[in-house]
Amino acid sequence: MQNILRMILTSRVYDAAKETPLELARDLSQKLGNNIWLKREDLQPVFSFKLRGAYNRIAQLSDEERQRGVIAASAGNHAQGVAFSAQILGLSAVIVMPLTTPAIKVSAVRGYGAEVVLFGDNYSEAADHCAGLIKQSGRIFIHPFDDDYVIAGQGTIADEILRQSAGRLNAIFVPVGGGGLIAGIASYIKAVCPDVKVIGVEPEDSAAMSHSLAAGHRVALDNVGIFADGVAVRDVGKRTFDLCHRYVDDMVQVNTDEICSGIKSIYQETRSIVEPAGALAVAGLQKYVRDHNIVDQHLVAVNSGANMNFDRLRFVAERTQIGEKKEALYAVSIPEEPGALRHFCNHLLDGQNITEFNYRLADRSQAYIFVGLSVRDTKQRHEFYQLLLDAGYDCLDMTDNDLAKTHVRYMVGGHSHQVTQEYLYRFWFPERPGALARFLAAVGSDWNISLFHYRAQGGDFGRVLVGLELPDDAHEQLNAFLSTLGYYYFEETDNPAYKRFLQGI
Repeated sequence: MQNILRMILTSRVYDAAKETPLELARDLSQKLGNNIWLKREDLQPVFSFKLRGAYNRIAQLSDEERQRGVIAASAGNHAQGVAFSAQILGLSAVIVMPLTTPAIKVSAVRGYGAEVVLFGDNYSEAADHCAGLIKQSGRIFIHPFDDDYVIAGQGTIADEILRQSAGRLNAIFVPVGGGGLIAGIASYIKAVCPDVKVIGVEPEDSAAMSHSLAAGHRVALDNVGIFADGVAVRDVGKRTFDLCHRYVDDMVQVNTDEICSGIKSIYQETRSIVEPAGALAVAGLQKYVRDHNIVDQHLVAVNSGANMNFDRLRFVAERTQIGEKKEALYAVSIPEEPGALRHFCNHLLDGQNITEFNYRLADRSQAYIFVGLSVRDTKQRHEFYQLLLDAGYDCLDMTDNDLAKTHVRYMVGGHSHQVTQEYLYRFWFPERPGALARFLAAVGSDWNISLFHYRAQGGDFGRVLVGLELPDDAHEQLNAFLSTLGYYYFEETDNPAYKRFLQGI
């Protein structure tokens, strides 16, 4: 601890980074019954905290190492931090980025004078290529998180928070990817103010640190989520895990909808739009306060970055209401008889704010409705669901069904009686020119496609829903084939949203 504390206090970050403000979030404080503060790392010159660690590491290089230049693999914020730092120090920099990296991030890195090498469809492939370039060029690799100088640079945030809050603090919520940020903050906090809690926040589908801490050793994830790309890592660092194991008090996992709610909360307070990873801390804080009934405390959330893809805002807006627990989605079956739809609307939806309403005749005995309603909270959501059941309707609560929210709500149209032996799959594939056509060619080569839905959502990966007609003996053969494609996927044939609206019961 003493060594890390010394490194934090002597870090060379302020030649490049700046001390960011700690701002009171007045509306959020009133809403949650606590004093909520936002540490505005989104206001750094590269719009992310990553600049601190990158500059501190590069500033420690010897003259001989500086002559060799630096290299890094990154899809975003670390890349910009390294490139900006190298420019200030007058060093040559090469950044290896996936081909799927949005153009805005590539142009930003080039704008700082770095050479960009585009390779692979994801960070892992880019990192492997980077390793090869290191051997060829002899450049110094700047690790994004598992390096003591990087960790110490990030830890300067904790020093600022304690000074700016005058020590009146109960907990700090920190976004977690590889663990560099929280390792630095936790090391400093526990050395100076051990009573202050340090709580990490991860997406549910990229919770490598949570799983590792629970297991007592580092755990590698088979797959990682793609929405909060700034924290999408399969493995946390060895050094960061050791520090988090010692000093982190708790971990919170949040889903995509809750992250979207965090983005909105920050926008309402600051009029700034942070990226999904940048909103993790606020999303986790909101969830933690609700789940633990916390009141009258001083809580800080680190806004870690604001490199948001503009095209992603549509998806964020669509999912925010559910993330705030303010929207509920239901699938309802009503009798197919004169006046049934009018009776349903007049008696059950009268006075309700309807956010979505899709109707499809299923057969001559029943029809299906996909309906969205504004609700006050989760309690009212469950109350309305019970009201539907008490009224005699066959009803399913679809609010937490990701298939329903991502695909079905945009394609409600009933099922085809011509389709037999249909199996349903969801796929994620790298979003780049020609990717959808290549995906179609690969998947549709041996089996008949009976259903297909794709919708651009502004991320680095496209999401596709595919129905395939298969003979009785071909299911295992198909799964073996899909495993060779290299796309992240899973089967949804038994999902109730599919059965209700697209397959028929």
